[in-house]
This record gives sequence, C-alpha cells and structure tokens, in this order.
Amino acid sequence: NLIMQLVATLLSYRKYSSGGGYPNISLSAPLPGIPKPVFASVDGHEKYETKITTLENGLKVASQNKFGQFCTVGILVNSGSRHEAKYPSGIAHFLEKLAFSSTAQYGSKDEILLTLEKHGGICDCQTSRDTTMYAVSAEVKGLDTVVSLLSDAVLQPRLLDEEIEMTKMAIRFELEDLNMRPDPEPLLTEMIHAAAYRGNTVGLPRFCPVDNVEKIDKKVLHGYLRNYYCPERMVLAGVGIEHEQLVECARKYLLNVKPVWETPAVTNVDLSVAQYTGGIVRMEKDMSDVSLGPTPIPELTHIMIGLESCSFLEEDFIPFAVLNMMMGGGGSFSAGGPGKGMFTRLYLNVLNRHHWMYNATSYHHSYEDSGLLCIHASADPRQVREMVEIITREFIQMAGNTGELERAKTQLKSMLMMNLESRPVIFEDVGRQVLSTGKRKLPHELCDLISKVTASDIKRVTAKMLRSKPAVAALGDLTELPSYEHIQAALSSKDGRLPRMYRLFR
Repeated sequence: NLIMQLVATLLSYRKYSSGGGYPNISLSAPLPGIPKPVFASVDGHEKYETKITTLENGLKVASQNKFGQFCTVGILVNSGSRHEAKYPSGIAHFLEKLAFSSTAQYGSKDEILLTLEKHGGICDCQTSRDTTMYAVSAEVKGLDTVVSLLSDAVLQPRLLDEEIEMTKMAIRFELEDLNMRPDPEPLLTEMIHAAAYRGNTVGLPRFCPVDNVEKIDKKVLHGYLRNYYCPERMVLAGVGIEHEQLVECARKYLLNVKPVWETPAVTNVDLSVAQYTGGIVRMEKDMSDVSLGPTPIPELTHIMIGLESCSFLEEDFIPFAVLNMMMGGGGSFSAGGPGKGMFTRLYLNVLNRHHWMYNATSYHHSYEDSGLLCIHASADPRQVREMVEIITREFIQMAGNTGELERAKTQLKSMLMMNLESRPVIFEDVGRQVLSTGKRKLPHELCDLISKVTASDIKRVTAKMLRSKPAVAALGDLTELPSYEHIQAALSSKDGRLPRMYRLFR
C-alpha cells in the first residue's frame, strides 16, 4: 500500500511539472471556484489630506492621520544657522545638543527618557540651516504626555551651567571628528555653502566654529531664543493621530504658555534674503593617512563645484530635482534598489569611462530663497586638473541629450513614494512644507508636477544655472587644482574645457 501511494504521488508531481495538470486560464482572469475578494474602502480623500489649524497665538497645527499604534509628533521652528548674522555662529548647533535636557517639569534628560519609555517613545532634535526640529515617536495613547513634554523642551529649558559645559565638550569632540573622518561630504557641504553665499544667510557655518565654543552661554542662548522661538515661527506637526486630538493638546500646552525667557513687544528677526556670490574655498590637507588598516582608502583630492539653482518655492524646483536625478542623485550602489544610479549621466559618462575617478555624485540643496546644484568628485591628487575638466564638461552638456528624462522622472517619483512610506519622513515633510508655505502639496500632486517636466524645461533651467558664477570647494592635495578663473572660463565656454596651459618644464 505504501509503495502504491508513493508511485501515485510521483505520477501526480510529474503531471503538474509538465504543465498538463493546470487549467489553461489567462493570468488576468479570476480562478474558478475562488470567492470574490472584498476590498477595504476609504471614504473619499479626507483620510489622506493634511489638516491645518492656526491657533490664536499664530502657532500652526498640522496633522495627517495614518493607521497604526504609534505616532510621530514634533515642533518645527523657523530657526537655524542662517539666522545667526547678529550672533556668534554656532547657537543652533548648541541648541541641537541641549535639546531634551532638564526643563521646568523634568529634572534631567534621564527623567524625560524614562517618561517616554512608558509610552515606547524616543526623542530627537535636528537642526539644519533654516529649521530646528524637535520630534518624538511614541504610542498614540501617550499623545498628551508627548505634547506636554515637547512644549516644556522647547519653551522651558533650564540651560544649566553643567549642561552647557557638557555641550561644549560634545561640540569640540564633534568638530575634531569632522576633520578626521574618512567621509569628507559634511565638510565639503560646509565649504561649498561658504563659497556660494560668502558671509550671509545659508553661507554661515552650520557647525559651531572652534573660536566660538567659549563665547556661547545662557545669556547669548536666551537672547537668540527670545527672537526666534515665538509661536508664529512654529508648527506642531503630527502623523498617525486625529487632528482634533492634536489641536486640543496644542491649546492645552502651547497656547498660553510663557517661555522661560521674557518675550519683548517687538522681536528682532533677521529677514535677510540669501545673496549668491560664488567663489572658492580651499583647504590644503594631508589625506594620505585618512584611514589605516588592511585596506586603507587611497589618498584622494575632493572637489565640489556648484551653481545657483532656485528656491523650493519656485516652479523650477521640480525640473531641477529631475535634472539632479538625471545627473546622479545617488551613487551606483546607493540605497533605493539595485543599480539605482547605474543609468545616471555621472555613472555612464564619468565613472564608467574614467576608471581612476573614485566618486562622482550630484547634490541639490534648496532653501526658501535660493538653491545650489553641485557635483562632488574624488580622484588621485595628480589627476585633479583632468577631473575638474570632466565635471565642467558635464555641467555644459546638461542641456544636451535628454533621452534618459523619462527614466529620471520615474526614478524621482519612485524615490518620493518609497520615502513617504516611513512615518518620520511624512512627519518631516508635513512640518517643513507647512512651516515654509502654510500648506502641503500631497504626493500625488508632486508626482503630477514631475510627470509634466519636459526636455525644454531641463534646457531652460540648465541655461539659467550656467549664467551664475561657480562655487568651488576643494579639499586635500591641491597642487594640480586649476585657478578659479580657469574653472569659471570653462563653465562659460561651449565645450566646458579648461584653458590650455603651456609649461616649459613639468
């Protein structure tokens, strides 16, 4: 009996493996005998819309409901290193490190962390050139505690002397680490902004300069907070919660709260508009021992060349985002799927053809009044001149063949939708858009705008960008670096070539 059963089983396997046993039905037709599926439905678009309410004191409350047990809530402040023109640079860096320390309600950072732990929560603060963001992710049922804690952390920090001293130590360590780490990108980003916006707004240092660490104390911090941490410059954003519930908590903890610093009748806010200047920032540095070990990184020189793009409030922002994706917004093996960057121009035209180039990546930095599109490249110090010419040629040829436009548009939409599956990313998107524009463009609206970008749009924005002076950041052995005038001449020429240099002795 057992042998007979085994033979029957083998025969049935052979029958199905040959394909003869399966019914000949199209994949698009429903299978016979299977019950009709019942899909969950949503009542209209209101479940996806971002709801915004402005309180009597000017604070905006923005939320987006999203199914789940956890929510992300935070306060975004229109304040960053760009607003430090009248203060010593580095205040925003200090405030980032001091965030979620002792407050009027909580005696220490440990108390805050223990309170959040009861609701499975974590907290974080990040500052950029134009925004400071205090955020908490926790269980939805702990919302009341979370908003109370956020209000306390933002408006009632104690800023004790020992906390400020600890922050000074942390900042000194971070600045030391910044100059020692093998990855030069944070340092180059600082340098390219300093070159592009010399001494103004987004060109001011994001990291506290070493000389300013001792100059910043409680009095300086309070003077800055008094001007920039006011309700009309803030947004309370939340993802994963009911809007009415968030508004109720905002009224309870953020409406009639007096901050720990005295609020003057008139605030002294810096309303400077970014002035693009162009220029060069050079840093001669020995990169020969940047990483030791069995497989050390070879000595490289890093160059970043940028041109002025546009503000994120302008219509040209979307074509610039598509252009950045066409050029190489991400390396060939960066996150986002296998080979995400393998069809970008910097991969096909640069890395594929010049084996000696270690890196070629495009970046787009955009602010409310200006923007910067730049290319970062790395190579052996002896080949710096050739590398610079390759980059300038790529800038000139940006407006040329736009055959990969559809691929770049699809990649950009794919990346946008993939990132917006993450709750903290949705929170940041909601908060930043409402803070800068008072409303939020939904993902499907952005996808429609991306779809409408044409080859003529790419040519127009490229021509506009090439009219600006270049910004150059150079790090490493700069013996072979061409002069700034030669780089400018190459970007003004038809083919992007550097002026020829004739030497009698090499």
